[in-house]
Amino acid sequence: MRHLLSTTDLTRDDAVDLLDVAEEMAQVSEREVKKLPVLRGRTVVNLFFEDSTRTRLSFEAAAKRLSADVINFSAKGSSVSKGESLQDTMQTLAAMGADAVVVRHAGSGTPHRLATSGWIDVPILNAGDGTHEHPTQALLDSFTLRRVRGGLPASGPAEGARGTDLAGSTVAIVGDILHSRVARSNVHLLNTLGAQVVLIGPPTLMPWGVEEWPAEVFYDYDDALAAHEFDAVMMLRVQLERMHQSFFPNPREYTRLWGLTPQRYRALPGHTAIMHPGPMNRGFEICAEAADSPRAVVLSQVANGVAVRMAALYRLLMGTESEGRS
Repeated sequence: MRHLLSTTDLTRDDAVDLLDVAEEMAQVSEREVKKLPVLRGRTVVNLFFEDSTRTRLSFEAAAKRLSADVINFSAKGSSVSKGESLQDTMQTLAAMGADAVVVRHAGSGTPHRLATSGWIDVPILNAGDGTHEHPTQALLDSFTLRRVRGGLPASGPAEGARGTDLAGSTVAIVGDILHSRVARSNVHLLNTLGAQVVLIGPPTLMPWGVEEWPAEVFYDYDDALAAHEFDAVMMLRVQLERMHQSFFPNPREYTRLWGLTPQRYRALPGHTAIMHPGPMNRGFEICAEAADSPRAVVLSQVANGVAVRMAALYRLLMGTESEGRS
């Protein structure tokens, strides 16, 4: 694996391998010394052109736990604000000896452009590009779901999940599908791992051509709950900052029709995991009862993100090293 740009690039074996490596990395986080020396001497650049807290800190923690040197680059306060081009930024990083670049950018397709441009010859890891994809978020969601489905702790030390996929699981993804890179990555990855995916949301927040996606689509939340017994319900944040017109009447109406209300939460089967990529808007897309319930695995998703990103960095950099020696 040279780059991690999209979940569509991952085969079932690729995905299961990454999840299995993440299981090994999760054990490191439980040790007194939370470090492995495998990337000592390597430099990982976190190149973030969009604001982020969870993803940036998670990648930074992952690289440092593998003993890599980390350079955090933010577009704000950099030469980008003075008009420097993306090409010049990447060539500067190459001159500084970057060994891998984690990139988050508002432009869909930017990581692919960097991987194929020739400006820098290192692994590129997509940390979210526009409304396109967010592959490591989908991987950590599948990692969490695989554990929950196997009756294991959602995070922390566990045995028994390795080598398995998500065949037989049914997962609902609810809300603003149109603007969600998390939804796109999850649909592809969950399908690759054998899960059935159900998309739920208003017609105005479904992408054009969604009927061609490997997922069943519902516009009525209650109809979907009546038709399926879900193993997980993943609520999405309504991305108001990406909306330049009215996609639904008002927040109260959205909550009534597509929110995880107390009534809908209580109607779910007892084993259903409640997921959310964060940040959550309590009382809007998800009620506090669901967000704070024992079935909510939101904080486990955050914890598992470090292990999954450790696995991705390890596979990208060590794989490159192995190829160079062969």
